[in-house]
Amino acid sequence: MDEFSKYRSPLVSRYASKEMAYNFSDRKKFTTWRKLWIYLAKAEKALGLLVTDAQVTEMESHAEDIDFAMAAEEESKLRHDVMAHVHTFAHCCPTAAPIIHLGATSCYVGDNTDLILLRDGFDILLPKLARVIDRLSNFAEKYAGLPTLGFTHYQPAQLTTVGKRACLWLQDLAMDMRNLQRAREDLRFRGVKGTTGTQASFLQLFQGDHDKVEDLDRMVTEMAGFKKAYMVTGQTYSRKVDIDSLSHLASMGATIHKICTDIRLLANLKEIEEPFEKEQIGSSAMAYKRNPMRCERCCSLARHLIALLADPLQTASVQWLERTLDDSANRRISLPESFLTADIILSTLQNITEGLVVYPKVIERHIRHELPFMATENIIMAMVKAGGNRQDCHEKIRVLSQQAANVVKQEGGDNDLLARVQADPYFAPILGHLDNILDPKTFIGRAPQQVARFLSEEVRPLLEPYKAEIDVKFELEL
Repeated sequence: MDEFSKYRSPLVSRYASKEMAYNFSDRKKFTTWRKLWIYLAKAEKALGLLVTDAQVTEMESHAEDIDFAMAAEEESKLRHDVMAHVHTFAHCCPTAAPIIHLGATSCYVGDNTDLILLRDGFDILLPKLARVIDRLSNFAEKYAGLPTLGFTHYQPAQLTTVGKRACLWLQDLAMDMRNLQRAREDLRFRGVKGTTGTQASFLQLFQGDHDKVEDLDRMVTEMAGFKKAYMVTGQTYSRKVDIDSLSHLASMGATIHKICTDIRLLANLKEIEEPFEKEQIGSSAMAYKRNPMRCERCCSLARHLIALLADPLQTASVQWLERTLDDSANRRISLPESFLTADIILSTLQNITEGLVVYPKVIERHIRHELPFMATENIIMAMVKAGGNRQDCHEKIRVLSQQAANVVKQEGGDNDLLARVQADPYFAPILGHLDNILDPKTFIGRAPQQVARFLSEEVRPLLEPYKAEIDVKFELEL
């Protein structure tokens, strides 16, 4: 059967990066198992067990050459994936065969490998998130002072700036960055704990020497690149670790869904657009369309990422006593898919933020349409300063505003409140100041200053550890 005659996960075949796809590949998984067996043998030898240099060397020389067909055949007979790979490894390492997996349980390779893959997955995601934050920071800085309509309830509200709105997105992404960093740093190794976490098998191997058992755990943990191991485990590491990892990915999914939804809403207003290729087709029927397909893809995949969080939550809740196996099949799907999904939405968002297009004239037109209503309070204040009565002015403005609103809503015309104010002799004292009163820049408050301070104090320092990886661009292939 060829590859097109069976289901292929689009997360791998269509979307995710090569490095993330490899991180959760069979080759990465099973070579990591072999490395863990080598670490165990080395540590056991160093601590005095009967493991020879020749056995360790033999295992190291065959760490990468996995016979996947043999392993599959063994698993079909044994119905046990770890023992299938023990036998497959032993077949090419006959001298080392007696000491492969010595004292260990299946979770020694299974769980420890999962923790390595989670750690390495975070190491792939964090620079990608840093690049998105960098691109969006540049965008926010460029448009820090460009006034635009703010929206509450998706109704026109007080003005903000394009850059200030981008900082709302950035603040959420910065929270995600800190969360992912923390989740990565909090990961520990399961280590060498035995079948129910008591280390009984290793205590027996070392004839009751507790210090050597602890040394074994520490040495293997360090060889695997971890600073610490969990001090207590059942047969597995606590499945709350998976909740912690995937909850931060799901939270980032919520952030990206919100950002891309905002861009889609603004694209409808023709104020901002995602990149659109020269030969890109927006619709098979409507040739004029410029659909925000990148943002739509991010929203679509982000929903999947958010939904995946239910898996580790439920899995952790039903782990009976020291362990039950109903976690296994679920985790084979939920862990890789969470990282693969996070990977592609970050890469796609990077592509979006590298090519966002802003249309200032459209934004200005929308402001002109709404600003007269928003400026009524300023007009009242100006009239009071010119000697007018606030209540009289308020009533005048109220009546004219209702008339202008009727033109907009009932007749489909433009907002003519400003023309009505100019035509009313009552407002003669301030007509010479109307341009200043209606200058959009007087309605944006401290937005530009907030952008500058936020980028300087909170965003740029967050990017410092990733400076060497910031400049990588992402080209969207599909």
